[in-house]
Amino acid sequence: MRGPSAALRQEQHYERVHDDYERHYYDSSSMAFRNQFVYDIMFDGIDLNGKVVADVASGSGHNSLAVLQRFPRAKIIGFDISSKACKAYERITGAKAYQIDLTSGADCGVVADVAMVIGGIHHCATNLSQTFKTISHIVRPGGLLLMCEPNRQYILEGARRVWYQLDRYFDQQTEAALEHEAIAKLASVHFSPVSCRYMGGPAYLLIYNSLLFRLPRRVKSTIAPPLIALERFYNLLPGRWWYPYFIARWQRTHR
Repeated sequence: MRGPSAALRQEQHYERVHDDYERHYYDSSSMAFRNQFVYDIMFDGIDLNGKVVADVASGSGHNSLAVLQRFPRAKIIGFDISSKACKAYERITGAKAYQIDLTSGADCGVVADVAMVIGGIHHCATNLSQTFKTISHIVRPGGLLLMCEPNRQYILEGARRVWYQLDRYFDQQTEAALEHEAIAKLASVHFSPVSCRYMGGPAYLLIYNSLLFRLPRRVKSTIAPPLIALERFYNLLPGRWWYPYFIARWQRTHR
């Protein structure tokens, strides 16, 4: 499925699950996970103060608020397929948000120094080449694309695909886990890979993705501290097969 029909499907799907998603993915336990196992890695060695940061597939803007907590002089802007999310982004962050279909390949005329995408590119599986073209219009030459996405080379990828088919919180027709080397090759006309780190253990599954396991938040808050502590050791395992997600840093080429 390609084009406007796929985009509309994703927009409608996101708006259906938006409220449940917000409650589970941005509560205090999930944000504690994000701080240690997403933001600390994604922003390592980068100073975003004075930079324009595009939050791509921004949702309501919680990741943008995290950027401002770390880099108070950054300028944030949001991009999302959902008009509901864009309105929430502007209300929560006070910054501008643009409604955009990432799979269109379109140039919205807004340029940033850095684009970050946390769990957004895999929702564009119907047309990844156009998705990276759209993002390339947003990132200035020499700028950075930072992403956190599910790893298709995960040892339990088969189980994840079955889950995508059965669980109403996924849309199996428009989303799929990604293989870093494959997408880097696909996007090579626009971006050059800088780094990629594979991560994710019990805290990723039960704390960060508590919605998928229907885990009550009171239970989640109780088990979060020991699982987050265990996560640090789990992430020391070698290789990529043990890990359900990766964090990558790419640089926009000058072509």
